[in-house]
Amino acid sequence: MSVSATVQTPLLLDAVDGAADYEGRPVFRSNSGGWRSSSLIIGVEIAERFAYHGIGANLITYLTGPLGQSTATAAQNVNVWDGTASLLTLLGAFVADSFLGRYRTIVVASLIYILGLVLLTLSSMFPYLSSSDCQDPSKFIPCSPPQAQVILFFFSLYLVALGQGGHKPCVQAFGADQFDGQDPEECKAKSSFFNWWYFGICAGGLVSLLILTYIQDNLSWGLGFGIPCVTMMAALAIFLLGTRTYRYSIQGEEKSPFVRIGWVFVAAVRNWRTTPSAIAIEEEARGTLPHRSSEEFKFLNKALLAPDGSKEDGKVCSIGEVEEAKAILRLIPIWVTSLVYAIVFAQPLTFFTKQGATMDRTIVPGFDITAASLQSFITLAIVLFIPIYDRIFVPIARAFSRKPSGITMLQRIGTGMFLSTISIAIAALVEMMRLKTAQEYGLVDLPKQTVPMSIWWLVPQYVLFGIADVFTMVGLQEFFYDQVPKELRSVGLSLYLSIFGVGSFLSSFIVSAIEKATGGDGRDSWFANNLNRAHLDYFYWLLAGLSVIELAAYLYFAKAYIYNRGSKERFSVLPDHVVQAREKMEGLQRWVQQDPTNESPHWEEVIVVKEYSDLSQAGESFLIRQKSCYGLH
Repeated sequence: MSVSATVQTPLLLDAVDGAADYEGRPVFRSNSGGWRSSSLIIGVEIAERFAYHGIGANLITYLTGPLGQSTATAAQNVNVWDGTASLLTLLGAFVADSFLGRYRTIVVASLIYILGLVLLTLSSMFPYLSSSDCQDPSKFIPCSPPQAQVILFFFSLYLVALGQGGHKPCVQAFGADQFDGQDPEECKAKSSFFNWWYFGICAGGLVSLLILTYIQDNLSWGLGFGIPCVTMMAALAIFLLGTRTYRYSIQGEEKSPFVRIGWVFVAAVRNWRTTPSAIAIEEEARGTLPHRSSEEFKFLNKALLAPDGSKEDGKVCSIGEVEEAKAILRLIPIWVTSLVYAIVFAQPLTFFTKQGATMDRTIVPGFDITAASLQSFITLAIVLFIPIYDRIFVPIARAFSRKPSGITMLQRIGTGMFLSTISIAIAALVEMMRLKTAQEYGLVDLPKQTVPMSIWWLVPQYVLFGIADVFTMVGLQEFFYDQVPKELRSVGLSLYLSIFGVGSFLSSFIVSAIEKATGGDGRDSWFANNLNRAHLDYFYWLLAGLSVIELAAYLYFAKAYIYNRGSKERFSVLPDHVVQAREKMEGLQRWVQQDPTNESPHWEEVIVVKEYSDLSQAGESFLIRQKSCYGLH
């Protein structure tokens, strides 16, 4: 019995390829995923960022206060912890993509996260561990607390890092999975998702900076750490509520993507002595390689050959596997040239905060803001600028560039790098002014006294850094999600996060090296505990110089970069009637492939469409299929 095409078509086109519900059944766009599910996931990440910033934003104050560490040591510890948390995302992504899947990894990581926060709260609540009676006024630091507190605190802190490492890459990838990249409308929504994702996490960080840092500085550290713990419990509950509406990526039965890519490199090394002519013969036998990126890293094409000339299964890599390996390898220059940006990114958590602590922080008589709360200007700038970017900048840029996102992902990243260079240069100028003011008022040897210079002088560097984040941070997120194979998207996002992990470690290394080089023989180092005798301005100028070098290298590699097949960056914005024509052809093709015997009421429209646009193989294939079905020639 024939079924009306007008009834059948919407049902078939509504199905989402490559996705299933929590019970493994097919899912449809009308009742799963999209903004409904992704908004819930964004809410979960807002809560997680509230908790993470509640620990990290004021951590240097806790380390130099209750734990009695020097400024340089505390800065190194903050950088190492933050770097470890970022690098652990690689482990979390590996577990998710190879074993548990994203959903289960998020649940397990959340439980570890909550356990770490519970222990962290307990470590700060023992009365005999929180005494601040012991002071060494000659060194301007408190005496060290009992070893038990230090051990419990750092164990808890790194447990939080482990939980964050599993949570962070999987939640973002899982949120992006709620959009079908094959559907034109959902493809556009996915691009906006990354903007609003970053908007959400910055909103969570902003609330944390304004509320938790005040509680920690003025009420108690136990309460300041306990609130993030309760928040993470609520985040896990919210995440579980959406279980029935999520789209889950269907895992194929093929080899793990890690195994596939790893085997390509092994096979290429194994066939290192293979002659170019043998590779060319094999390429010709298999057909033309699918993308002009194949001209890059041609040594990996050696993996197409078996070492003994045999064709046994498991010994020869496919063209697709070689292309996957090249896609990962192509990311390395962009990854490396983003590291200096990550080093600069580490400074607001450390020296920016200590810098602000010496200045006049009075808002109104009798009320001083905390130094750490100045970081809220970064998140405030992001929260305000992302809607401007998404709703104003992108449409204007799109009108000129004819690209869906206005500017390419690499252009977006480079713009942020330029702005961060300006930001750190401004920070150096402000620090020079602060040191000069301290000298003029005779406060060089009085570090406990407030330098009569308003903390508002620091706002420009924070705001500009926030705007830079809108370009570079969001751009890196989308770039590393878009440019890796579909099965490795958690890994792609963990690669993005690992930039900031390695950057934090590099920042710690640079601080340690400078501390040793400039602080010997009784001299004050650039990072002396008495910041009025330190030289943070020299450090900032060093970072500004490194940023200029980084930007030049980045522009070189970005210009040579070839986007992957299927990337939205490989297409320009076409006239509306052409876009609609192609979408109609592709949609009708999917419908006919399901049941080619159904009569199509759209045949005349397709003929008209053909006159407007001969743009896609999908449309061409559809016309051929229809001609065969209806006997047209």
